[in-house]
Amino acid sequence: METSFNETVTQAAFARLKAANRTFATLRPGDSSERQPVHTVYGGAQLYKAETTSRLGQAAIRMMNEYAPDAAIFARALGLDNSAALADTIHHRVAEKLAREAVEDYRIDFEDGYGNRSDAEEDGHAEAAALEVARGMKTDALPPYIGIRIKPFTDELLARSARTLDIFVTTLLGKTGGSLPDNFVVTLPKITVVEQVETLADLLAALESAHGLRSGSIPIELMVETPQSVIAPDGEFALPRLVAGARGRCRGAHFGTYDYTAGVNLVASQQRPAHPACDFARHVMQVSLAGTGVTLSDGATTVMPVGPHKAPEGGSLSWPQHEENTQAIHHAWRVHFEDVRSSLLHGYYQGWDLHPGQLPSRYAAVFSFFLEGHEAASERLKTFVEKAAQATLLGNVFDDAATGQGLLNFFLRGITCGALTEEEALQTGLSLEELRGRSFVKILKTRQG
Repeated sequence: METSFNETVTQAAFARLKAANRTFATLRPGDSSERQPVHTVYGGAQLYKAETTSRLGQAAIRMMNEYAPDAAIFARALGLDNSAALADTIHHRVAEKLAREAVEDYRIDFEDGYGNRSDAEEDGHAEAAALEVARGMKTDALPPYIGIRIKPFTDELLARSARTLDIFVTTLLGKTGGSLPDNFVVTLPKITVVEQVETLADLLAALESAHGLRSGSIPIELMVETPQSVIAPDGEFALPRLVAGARGRCRGAHFGTYDYTAGVNLVASQQRPAHPACDFARHVMQVSLAGTGVTLSDGATTVMPVGPHKAPEGGSLSWPQHEENTQAIHHAWRVHFEDVRSSLLHGYYQGWDLHPGQLPSRYAAVFSFFLEGHEAASERLKTFVEKAAQATLLGNVFDDAATGQGLLNFFLRGITCGALTEEEALQTGLSLEELRGRSFVKILKTRQG
């Protein structure tokens, strides 16, 4: 057929484009297929013990037993308007999750949850926390994900923060013979300039070199809680630079609701997750990091499920006092439930929890989200598998595969956290092998022979 392009023109044009495409694919490899925890629980380093996460689960179970002893009460407290069968399923699966794996990710906190203490005191807590993590590794008591949050890298706190990091990691590696826990991470708060991230990357590289660890084996999480970590001074989005500053170490970006809203001068009464200022920051995070493989986490709900009355030692609450406690805890559960559901609806599958009483409402929100959506998603995925296999022959595989992978990820997330069973996911028409393979493209290729 007659054409107008000659080989010289196309080769030059294609070469430039192929180089740009390769660069884009390197920077935006796509979302990771690895598990992402549904939350991160923060707790002060001075209180950390190897048994901390199991004790949090036990406390959450006690709260459910006392304030949500059956599915109807739990559903009423959360504002669930679903069927009794669904309420029963949620109540049962939340209770099972709390008994089996109450905490998915825990951050030993040397920042806001710890405060400013003497150098000697923080040195001691850094060493003690590391020894407790080592003990937890030995007894298999750690959650699937764990890490530490150090202090900000400001001029005033840089030396203190770096020393805490050094003591913790050095002590831990010395006690374990050079091993870190699975999915260990270091979280850097209140970032204002990219050099803070670069400095942490340098320090981690030095620790790895000193202890014979693989280069890049200690990842970084970025706290997005200052205006400067969203929009840089020159007006550009800051997050791509911050991720680049981590030099391949950045695993996640966590939104800090209350520091961020304070940083944009919102009054205390307006410092809440649902404020439009937070929506803006979260959307910038999503757009900036889409396809990079960096996971996103939403911030905390600070309305704590704590009643106004505490039973005297050796005594018990009066009935009116118990009722007041119940009302306060149910209110806090509902606020937290609605915040978590809002995060999920906006594509944030992880958030912060600060109190064991938030674990029931966290899992109730997550589980209801997946249980309510799984029937429609199952039908859509089943249809996409059939249509995409056909569309591939017509050259339209990429759009269909992207949508199909998103539907597949819905089930993978639901199964991993305990919201859905594998049997429920098989309603998609996929086999267990296909489901566990975690790749929609591979499913299509296999089915096409």
